[in-house]
Order: sequence, then C-alpha cells, then structure tokens
Amino acid sequence: MGDDMIDEALPLSGIRVIEFTHMVMGPSVGLILADLGADVIKVEPKGGDQTRHLLGSGAGYFPMFNRNKRSICLDLKSEVGKAAAIALVEGADILIENFRPGTLVRLGLGPDDFAERHPRLIYCSAKGFLTGPYENRTALDEVTQMMGGLAYMTGPPGRPLRAGASVVDITGGMFGVIGILAALERRHRTGRGGDVKCALFETTAFLVGQHMAQEAVTGKAPRPMPDRISAWAIYDVFETRLPDEQVFVGVVSDGQWVAFCEAFGLDAFLADATLATNNQRVEARERILPTVRDCFRAMSRAEAVALLERLGLPFAPIATPSDLFDDQHLGAGGGLVDLTLEDGTNTRLPGLPIEVDGSRMPRRLGLPTPGEHGAELLREAGLSEDRIAAALA
Repeated sequence: MGDDMIDEALPLSGIRVIEFTHMVMGPSVGLILADLGADVIKVEPKGGDQTRHLLGSGAGYFPMFNRNKRSICLDLKSEVGKAAAIALVEGADILIENFRPGTLVRLGLGPDDFAERHPRLIYCSAKGFLTGPYENRTALDEVTQMMGGLAYMTGPPGRPLRAGASVVDITGGMFGVIGILAALERRHRTGRGGDVKCALFETTAFLVGQHMAQEAVTGKAPRPMPDRISAWAIYDVFETRLPDEQVFVGVVSDGQWVAFCEAFGLDAFLADATLATNNQRVEARERILPTVRDCFRAMSRAEAVALLERLGLPFAPIATPSDLFDDQHLGAGGGLVDLTLEDGTNTRLPGLPIEVDGSRMPRRLGLPTPGEHGAELLREAGLSEDRIAAALA
C-alpha cells in the first residue's frame, strides 16, 4: 500500500478491500469503506467500468461513488487476468461484489473459492434479494421500491412514485458495510472471516417497516404519504410571499404550539381550549391550516426562516440538489469534497456524513482513470514484471 493511502487517524487504515462492482450499490459499499480509510482497489473490465459512461440520471453514479479508490483493469475471463485477481484478493481483508448471482462463482472468484485458501477474507455480496424464492431475480433500486411498498407510500394514491434518489441502493450498501464491520469485529475474536450478503428488496422492506408496524398497531393499512393523516396539525409545506420560495414547518409539541402562536400573532388559537393538545389540533387541522397559510404568504421566506430559527422549530427551506453546492453549512463544515471529473471539470460532492474525533473524512484520492494503478497494485501483490505485463496487456 502506498504511503499516501495510509492515514493512521482514519478508522479503517490498514484494511484492504478488493471491489468487483458497478452502478451504485456495490460502489457505495466501497466508497464508505474508502472514506473511512480502507485501501479500496476497484477491479474494472478492460476499458473501464461501463458506469463511467452512463447518461442522464446515471451520469453522476461514477463520480459520486468512486473517490478514494485505486483502479486496475483485468480480463477476468482470461487465466492470467483471473490469476492476477486472485493474487489481489489473497492480500486483502474484504471483497465486495454486486454482479448478478453466480457471476463471480462461474469465474472461480466465489466465496467457496477462497474459503480454504484465505479463511480470514470477508466476502460481501450486494444483491437484489437475500436467500429465498426471489434470490435469482434481476433487481434494481426502482424495482424493489415498487415491489417493496416504498413507491406506493411515496406517490399520491394510485400513482406509485420512486423516491428522488437511489435510496435503496445506498441504504442497502450501508447495511453491507454494517455487516462487513460486524464480521471484521468477529474476526478479531475468532481469526476467521465470513460471508456477508445485503440486498435491495429486504432493505426496502426494512425502510417501510414503520408503516407495517403502524398497521399492526392501528389495524388499518397505511395511506400513501401525500394522503396520510399527519401526526401533527402543522407539518407541511407552506408558500411564502414568492411561490417558488416554499418552506416546510413542523409544530410537534404543545410547547412549540404555544411559541408558534405567540410569534405569529395567533392569539385566538392560543386562547382556544379545544386546541390545547396535539390530538385536538390534528382533528381541527382543516380549521387551523388556512389561517397559518395566510401567515406565511404575508412573509418573505427569509423573514419566515429567521423567525422559525429564533423559535427553534423544525423547519426547512425547500431546496434543490443544485442549491447544495452553495449551502453555507456544508461548505463551512467540510461536507463537500473537491473532485475533478474525467473531462477536467472541478466540482464538489457530498462527503461521508459522519465525523470521527470531530473531523470529517478526507479525500485522499480523486477519481481513478481506468486501470490507473494496475502496475503498482500487482507489484504490491508480489507478481513478477512478466506476469504484470501479461495481466495488463
């Protein structure tokens, strides 16, 4: 491992990961481990991961999920390429893969292929489904959002709608990391690695579990979020003086209700004993909201935000992803990481959303070009120059 890859302050410094992944779910596992300090080696096919060349909504996949990684391009269907991959894996702590079920097994790079030769290896497979009747189906984030109830809960009635980001891919990747770290801790005790599997469908089910629990408690099927009966009377998006400057506001306790009424001059509501408790206000929501909407329409968003922040109420100006490039909090807190894209464009993208010992995780490496680190990685694996040349030819 190069000296520039080692930062003893980072939690996973000294851990090596081999990543056979594409798209979002698998690369997100590698990204999290890489940002935490692991040396993540991305094994790409000849010419590079096809994710690099996606258009439209896929254009951001590669730059978002592949910083802090080193790249090598290998033909895994050739004996020399497979041998090089095996050499890399035998020197690693963790393997990540997210190809269709059986793909790496057919190439001789499955979990059983390393069970005896490398018993300390933690082998993480990111799939569409865990073990069961669906396990060999092809899945995508959007597929499991639809079949797992998340799209139903997101859209208005009769119009299932996927969430506005790859939430299942990314959350599923996070569960993969949780499994890996648990297996790593177990390895400290037992000396053996193990197999970890995370999946899109089960992740979706976990995300909608609160709605399943709601039905178990109430005996009624949950309504889609746009049609739900809110737990609070004021928990909504409000127009301000300019229609394109909306703000979300939540008033979620009796104390907040009193402070809200006092600040907005709603003396009649404050004096109304039938609105004293939260559940009373929920039942009177249709009476309360028109007046509250009029209050916000009389203000600029800046005025509303200043007042809500002073009150300490939950609130949020409605933002777009574009707005986050200039968000003062992300900018001041190290929440955006500098990156140079393949075409030379400089940008800033969100870093890992955690702090360790008061510090954010640094960007140690930019986005790798296809195979950029191939020769150095195979030298580190102990291959001769002839074998390196053959593997990279």
